[in-house]
Amino acid sequence: MVLALVLFALLVFSLLANFGQMLTNFTHLAPPSHQRGGPRLEEILLKNNHSDNKVAVIPVEGVITSQAIDGTAFNQVDVIKAQLEKAEQDPEVKAVVLRVDSPGGEVMASDDIAKALGAFQEDSEKPVVVSMGNLAASGGYYVAAPCRWIVANEMTITGSIGVIMSGFNYRGLMDKVGLQPVVYKSGKFKDMLSGSRKPEDVSPEEQKMVQSLIDEVYGRFKNVVAEGRTAANKSNASDGRKLVENWASYADGRVFSGSQAYELGFVDELGDFDTAVERAIDISGELDANVVEYRQVVEFADLFRMFGQSEPATVKVDLGVQAPNLKPGLLYFLYTEYIN
Repeated sequence: MVLALVLFALLVFSLLANFGQMLTNFTHLAPPSHQRGGPRLEEILLKNNHSDNKVAVIPVEGVITSQAIDGTAFNQVDVIKAQLEKAEQDPEVKAVVLRVDSPGGEVMASDDIAKALGAFQEDSEKPVVVSMGNLAASGGYYVAAPCRWIVANEMTITGSIGVIMSGFNYRGLMDKVGLQPVVYKSGKFKDMLSGSRKPEDVSPEEQKMVQSLIDEVYGRFKNVVAEGRTAANKSNASDGRKLVENWASYADGRVFSGSQAYELGFVDELGDFDTAVERAIDISGELDANVVEYRQVVEFADLFRMFGQSEPATVKVDLGVQAPNLKPGLLYFLYTEYIN
Protein backbone atom coordinates (compact mmCIF):
# COMPACT_ATOMS: atom_id res chain seq x y z
CA MET A 1 0.00 0.00 0.00
CA VAL A 2 2.80 2.41 0.93
CA LEU A 3 4.66 1.60 -2.29
CA ALA A 4 1.54 2.31 -4.33
CA LEU A 5 1.11 5.72 -2.69
CA VAL A 6 4.76 6.60 -3.35
CA LEU A 7 4.45 5.59 -7.01
CA PHE A 8 1.24 7.61 -7.35
CA ALA A 9 2.91 10.69 -5.85
CA LEU A 10 5.85 10.33 -8.24
CA LEU A 11 3.44 10.01 -11.16
CA VAL A 12 1.58 13.18 -10.17
CA PHE A 13 4.88 15.07 -9.77
CA SER A 14 6.04 13.88 -13.19
CA LEU A 15 2.78 14.98 -14.82
CA LEU A 16 3.04 18.43 -13.22
CA ALA A 17 6.66 18.80 -14.31
CA ASN A 18 5.82 17.80 -17.90
CA PHE A 19 2.84 20.14 -17.93
CA GLY A 20 5.03 23.01 -16.72
CA GLN A 21 7.63 22.27 -19.39
CA MET A 22 4.90 22.20 -22.03
CA LEU A 23 3.62 25.59 -20.92
CA THR A 24 7.14 27.00 -20.97
CA ASN A 25 7.74 25.70 -24.49
CA PHE A 26 4.39 27.07 -25.60
CA THR A 27 5.30 30.47 -24.20
CA HIS A 28 8.59 30.43 -26.12
CA LEU A 29 6.80 29.51 -29.34
CA ALA A 30 3.99 32.02 -28.94
CA PRO A 31 4.20 35.37 -30.70
CA PRO A 32 5.45 38.26 -28.53
CA SER A 33 2.76 39.99 -26.49
CA HIS A 34 2.05 43.71 -26.53
CA GLN A 35 4.03 44.16 -23.29
CA ARG A 36 7.81 44.09 -23.24
CA GLY A 37 9.90 42.24 -20.70
CA GLY A 38 9.07 42.91 -17.10
CA PRO A 39 6.16 42.24 -14.76
CA ARG A 40 2.86 41.59 -16.51
CA LEU A 41 0.27 44.07 -15.23
CA GLU A 42 -3.50 44.09 -15.34
CA GLU A 43 -5.57 47.26 -15.03
CA ILE A 44 -8.26 47.01 -12.35
CA LEU A 45 -11.06 49.57 -12.09
CA LEU A 46 -11.37 50.75 -8.48
CA LYS A 47 -13.91 53.49 -9.03
CA ASN A 48 -15.94 54.22 -12.13
CA ASN A 49 -16.75 57.90 -12.50
CA HIS A 50 -17.79 57.42 -16.15
CA SER A 51 -14.90 59.54 -17.32
CA ASP A 52 -12.44 59.35 -20.19
CA ASN A 53 -9.62 60.22 -17.76
CA LYS A 54 -7.87 58.01 -15.23
CA VAL A 55 -5.97 58.34 -11.98
CA ALA A 56 -3.61 55.39 -11.53
CA VAL A 57 -3.03 54.08 -8.01
CA ILE A 58 0.39 52.58 -7.26
CA PRO A 59 0.82 50.96 -3.82
CA VAL A 60 4.03 50.91 -1.79
CA GLU A 61 3.27 48.46 0.99
CA GLY A 62 5.33 46.63 3.58
CA VAL A 63 9.10 46.69 3.93
CA ILE A 64 10.70 48.21 0.82
CA THR A 65 13.03 45.58 -0.57
CA SER A 66 14.90 44.43 -3.65
CA GLN A 67 14.09 40.80 -2.92
CA ALA A 68 11.85 38.92 -5.36
CA ILE A 69 8.13 38.99 -4.56
CA ASP A 70 6.41 35.72 -3.62
CA GLY A 71 8.69 33.51 -5.68
CA THR A 72 8.30 35.51 -8.91
CA ALA A 73 11.21 36.77 -10.97
CA PHE A 74 10.50 40.43 -10.13
CA ASN A 75 11.00 42.54 -7.03
CA GLN A 76 9.08 45.48 -5.62
CA VAL A 77 11.21 48.03 -7.47
CA ASP A 78 10.66 46.23 -10.80
CA VAL A 79 6.89 46.23 -10.32
CA ILE A 80 6.67 49.92 -9.34
CA LYS A 81 8.84 50.96 -12.30
CA ALA A 82 6.61 48.93 -14.64
CA GLN A 83 3.50 50.53 -13.15
CA LEU A 84 4.95 54.00 -13.67
CA GLU A 85 5.87 53.15 -17.26
CA LYS A 86 2.34 51.93 -17.94
CA ALA A 87 0.88 55.11 -16.43
CA GLU A 88 3.22 57.26 -18.53
CA GLN A 89 2.32 55.48 -21.77
CA ASP A 90 -1.45 55.68 -21.23
CA PRO A 91 -2.67 59.09 -22.46
CA GLU A 92 -5.87 58.68 -20.43
CA VAL A 93 -3.89 58.61 -17.16
CA LYS A 94 -3.66 62.20 -15.96
CA ALA A 95 -2.12 61.64 -12.52
CA VAL A 96 -0.79 58.98 -10.15
CA VAL A 97 -1.66 58.41 -6.51
CA LEU A 98 1.15 56.70 -4.61
CA ARG A 99 -0.48 54.78 -1.77
CA VAL A 100 2.20 54.41 0.91
CA ASP A 101 1.83 52.13 3.93
CA SER A 102 5.41 51.21 4.75
CA PRO A 103 7.94 51.43 7.59
CA GLY A 104 10.71 51.90 5.01
CA GLY A 105 13.35 49.38 4.06
CA GLU A 106 16.53 49.00 2.06
CA VAL A 107 18.41 52.19 1.19
CA MET A 108 19.04 51.21 -2.43
CA ALA A 109 15.48 50.02 -3.10
CA SER A 110 14.02 53.20 -1.56
CA ASP A 111 16.37 55.38 -3.60
CA ASP A 112 15.54 53.52 -6.84
CA ILE A 113 11.81 54.09 -6.28
CA ALA A 114 12.31 57.77 -5.39
CA LYS A 115 14.39 58.34 -8.54
CA ALA A 116 11.80 56.55 -10.69
CA LEU A 117 9.04 58.77 -9.29
CA GLY A 118 11.07 61.92 -9.96
CA ALA A 119 11.86 60.83 -13.52
CA PHE A 120 8.21 59.93 -14.15
CA GLN A 121 6.97 63.38 -13.12
CA GLU A 122 9.63 65.11 -15.19
CA ASP A 123 9.22 62.99 -18.34
CA SER A 124 5.43 62.60 -18.36
CA GLU A 125 4.53 65.93 -16.75
CA LYS A 126 1.92 64.01 -14.77
CA PRO A 127 1.74 64.74 -11.02
CA VAL A 128 2.23 62.13 -8.31
CA VAL A 129 0.15 62.64 -5.17
CA VAL A 130 1.00 60.62 -2.08
CA SER A 131 -1.66 59.09 0.14
CA MET A 132 -0.10 58.04 3.46
CA GLY A 133 -1.79 55.20 5.31
CA ASN A 134 -1.11 53.93 8.81
CA LEU A 135 2.65 54.17 8.42
CA ALA A 136 4.88 56.10 6.03
CA ALA A 137 8.10 56.33 8.00
CA SER A 138 11.79 56.47 7.09
CA GLY A 139 12.04 54.91 3.59
CA GLY A 140 8.26 55.28 3.38
CA TYR A 141 8.76 59.04 3.63
CA TYR A 142 11.87 58.92 1.42
CA VAL A 143 9.82 57.67 -1.56
CA ALA A 144 7.13 60.28 -0.85
CA ALA A 145 9.49 63.27 -0.67
CA PRO A 146 10.01 63.78 -4.45
CA CYS A 147 6.26 63.78 -5.15
CA ARG A 148 4.19 66.82 -6.10
CA TRP A 149 1.75 66.66 -3.17
CA ILE A 150 1.61 64.65 0.08
CA VAL A 151 -1.61 63.81 1.92
CA ALA A 152 -1.45 62.24 5.40
CA ASN A 153 -4.10 61.17 7.84
CA GLU A 154 -3.97 62.95 11.18
CA MET A 155 -3.05 59.63 12.81
CA THR A 156 -0.46 58.55 10.25
CA ILE A 157 2.97 57.70 11.70
CA THR A 158 5.61 59.31 9.49
CA GLY A 159 9.03 60.94 9.76
CA SER A 160 11.78 58.69 11.20
CA ILE A 161 14.22 60.44 8.87
CA GLY A 162 17.52 58.67 9.34
CA VAL A 163 19.70 55.68 8.54
CA ILE A 164 20.36 52.54 10.56
CA MET A 165 22.77 49.63 10.32
CA SER A 166 22.03 46.92 12.84
CA GLY A 167 23.64 43.66 13.89
CA PHE A 168 24.45 41.40 16.83
CA ASN A 169 27.70 40.70 18.63
CA TYR A 170 27.63 37.05 19.68
CA ARG A 171 31.25 36.72 20.83
CA GLY A 172 30.22 36.47 24.49
CA LEU A 173 27.91 33.56 23.67
CA MET A 174 30.67 31.87 21.66
CA ASP A 175 33.06 32.16 24.62
CA LYS A 176 30.47 30.57 26.92
CA VAL A 177 30.08 27.49 24.72
CA GLY A 178 33.78 27.21 23.94
CA LEU A 179 33.82 28.37 20.31
CA GLN A 180 36.88 30.27 19.13
CA PRO A 181 36.78 32.09 15.76
CA VAL A 182 39.73 31.59 13.40
CA VAL A 183 40.04 34.39 10.82
CA TYR A 184 42.48 34.88 7.93
CA LYS A 185 42.13 38.22 6.18
CA SER A 186 43.81 40.33 3.51
CA GLY A 187 43.57 43.63 5.39
CA LYS A 188 42.97 44.84 8.90
CA PHE A 189 39.42 46.01 8.12
CA LYS A 190 38.30 42.94 6.15
CA ASP A 191 36.34 41.55 9.13
CA MET A 192 34.83 44.84 10.23
CA LEU A 193 31.24 44.50 11.46
CA SER A 194 31.83 40.82 12.23
CA GLY A 195 29.73 39.67 15.19
CA SER A 196 32.40 37.18 16.29
CA ARG A 197 34.89 39.85 17.35
CA LYS A 198 35.24 41.14 20.87
CA PRO A 199 33.64 44.59 21.28
CA GLU A 200 36.91 45.97 22.66
CA ASP A 201 38.69 44.89 19.45
CA VAL A 202 36.67 47.40 17.40
CA SER A 203 39.00 50.37 17.04
CA PRO A 204 37.91 54.03 17.10
CA GLU A 205 39.17 54.25 13.52
CA GLU A 206 36.78 51.52 12.44
CA GLN A 207 33.87 53.09 14.30
CA LYS A 208 34.61 56.39 12.57
CA MET A 209 34.61 54.72 9.15
CA VAL A 210 31.21 53.12 9.72
CA GLN A 211 29.73 56.30 11.14
CA SER A 212 31.09 58.26 8.16
CA LEU A 213 29.26 55.90 5.81
CA ILE A 214 26.01 56.30 7.72
CA ASP A 215 26.40 60.09 7.82
CA GLU A 216 26.92 60.19 4.05
CA VAL A 217 23.70 58.28 3.37
CA TYR A 218 21.87 60.37 5.99
CA GLY A 219 23.01 63.51 4.16
CA ARG A 220 21.54 62.07 0.98
CA PHE A 221 18.22 61.49 2.78
CA LYS A 222 18.07 65.12 3.93
CA ASN A 223 18.92 66.33 0.42
CA VAL A 224 16.07 64.28 -1.04
CA VAL A 225 13.67 65.81 1.48
CA ALA A 226 14.89 69.37 0.90
CA GLU A 227 14.95 69.11 -2.91
CA GLY A 228 11.61 67.32 -3.09
CA ARG A 229 9.75 69.72 -0.85
CA THR A 230 11.34 72.76 -2.53
CA ALA A 231 10.31 71.53 -5.99
CA ALA A 232 6.79 70.78 -4.74
CA ASN A 233 6.47 74.25 -3.19
CA LYS A 234 7.59 75.81 -6.46
CA SER A 235 5.02 73.83 -8.47
CA ASN A 236 2.20 74.27 -5.94
CA ALA A 237 2.81 78.01 -5.46
CA SER A 238 1.00 79.09 -2.30
CA ASP A 239 -1.24 76.01 -2.05
CA GLY A 240 1.13 73.55 -0.38
CA ARG A 241 3.02 73.60 2.90
CA LYS A 242 6.62 74.76 3.23
CA LEU A 243 9.17 73.14 5.49
CA VAL A 244 9.79 75.15 8.64
CA GLU A 245 13.19 76.83 8.75
CA ASN A 246 14.59 74.49 11.40
CA TRP A 247 13.14 71.32 9.81
CA ALA A 248 16.54 69.60 9.84
CA SER A 249 16.53 69.58 13.64
CA TYR A 250 13.45 67.34 13.45
CA ALA A 251 15.18 64.97 11.00
CA ASP A 252 16.89 63.10 13.82
CA GLY A 253 15.03 59.81 13.62
CA ARG A 254 11.95 60.90 15.56
CA VAL A 255 8.49 60.03 14.28
CA PHE A 256 5.60 62.44 13.79
CA SER A 257 1.86 62.11 13.61
CA GLY A 258 0.28 63.29 10.38
CA SER A 259 -0.84 66.46 12.16
CA GLN A 260 2.68 67.21 13.41
CA ALA A 261 4.13 66.53 9.95
CA TYR A 262 1.62 69.00 8.50
CA GLU A 263 2.60 71.71 10.99
CA LEU A 264 6.30 71.17 10.20
CA GLY A 265 5.73 71.23 6.43
CA PHE A 266 6.63 67.60 5.72
CA VAL A 267 3.18 67.00 4.21
CA ASP A 268 0.83 69.32 2.31
CA GLU A 269 -2.62 68.26 3.42
CA LEU A 270 -4.50 66.22 5.99
CA GLY A 271 -7.00 63.72 4.65
CA ASP A 272 -7.54 60.19 3.42
CA PHE A 273 -7.17 58.26 0.18
CA ASP A 274 -10.20 59.97 -1.37
CA THR A 275 -8.67 63.35 -0.52
CA ALA A 276 -5.51 62.34 -2.40
CA VAL A 277 -7.51 61.21 -5.44
CA GLU A 278 -9.46 64.49 -5.51
CA ARG A 279 -6.22 66.45 -5.18
CA ALA A 280 -4.63 64.48 -8.02
CA ILE A 281 -7.59 65.24 -10.30
CA ASP A 282 -7.47 68.91 -9.31
CA ILE A 283 -3.71 69.27 -9.93
CA SER A 284 -4.04 67.54 -13.30
CA GLY A 285 -6.55 70.17 -14.37
CA GLU A 286 -9.36 67.69 -15.03
CA LEU A 287 -12.89 67.69 -13.63
CA ASP A 288 -13.17 63.97 -12.97
CA ALA A 289 -11.42 60.66 -13.58
CA ASN A 290 -11.85 56.94 -13.09
CA VAL A 291 -9.59 55.39 -10.46
CA VAL A 292 -7.57 52.38 -11.62
CA GLU A 293 -4.81 50.22 -10.21
CA TYR A 294 -2.17 48.14 -11.98
CA ARG A 295 -1.85 44.72 -10.38
CA GLN A 296 0.76 42.12 -11.16
CA VAL A 297 -0.54 39.02 -12.92
CA VAL A 298 0.97 35.73 -11.80
CA GLU A 299 2.06 33.61 -14.77
CA PHE A 300 1.86 29.81 -14.90
CA ALA A 301 5.66 29.76 -14.90
CA ASP A 302 5.64 31.71 -11.64
CA LEU A 303 3.34 29.11 -10.06
CA PHE A 304 5.67 26.28 -10.99
CA ARG A 305 8.64 28.30 -9.78
CA MET A 306 6.94 28.69 -6.40
CA PHE A 307 6.06 24.98 -6.27
CA GLY A 308 9.64 24.11 -7.07
CA GLN A 309 11.11 26.23 -4.29
CA SER A 310 12.32 24.48 -1.17
CA GLU A 311 13.44 26.01 2.09
CA PRO A 312 15.49 24.43 4.86
CA ALA A 313 13.49 23.31 7.85
CA THR A 314 13.39 26.02 10.48
CA VAL A 315 11.78 26.53 13.86
CA LYS A 316 9.87 29.80 14.13
CA VAL A 317 8.43 31.46 17.20
CA ASP A 318 5.14 33.24 16.53
CA LEU A 319 5.33 36.65 18.19
CA GLY A 320 2.18 37.94 16.52
CA VAL A 321 4.08 40.11 14.02
CA GLN A 322 6.14 39.28 10.95
CA ALA A 323 9.57 40.82 11.39
CA PRO A 324 11.40 41.99 8.25
CA ASN A 325 14.21 39.84 6.92
CA LEU A 326 17.08 42.28 7.47
CA LYS A 327 20.44 41.48 5.93
CA PRO A 328 23.56 42.08 8.06
CA GLY A 329 25.79 44.88 6.77
CA LEU A 330 23.07 46.58 4.68
CA LEU A 331 21.97 50.15 5.32
CA TYR A 332 18.26 50.71 5.92
CA PHE A 333 15.81 53.59 5.95
CA LEU A 334 13.61 51.75 8.47
CA TYR A 335 11.37 52.68 11.37
CA THR A 336 13.19 51.08 14.30
CA GLU A 337 10.06 49.56 15.86
CA TYR A 338 10.30 47.02 13.03
CA ILE A 339 13.78 46.02 14.14
CA ASN A 340 13.51 45.82 17.93
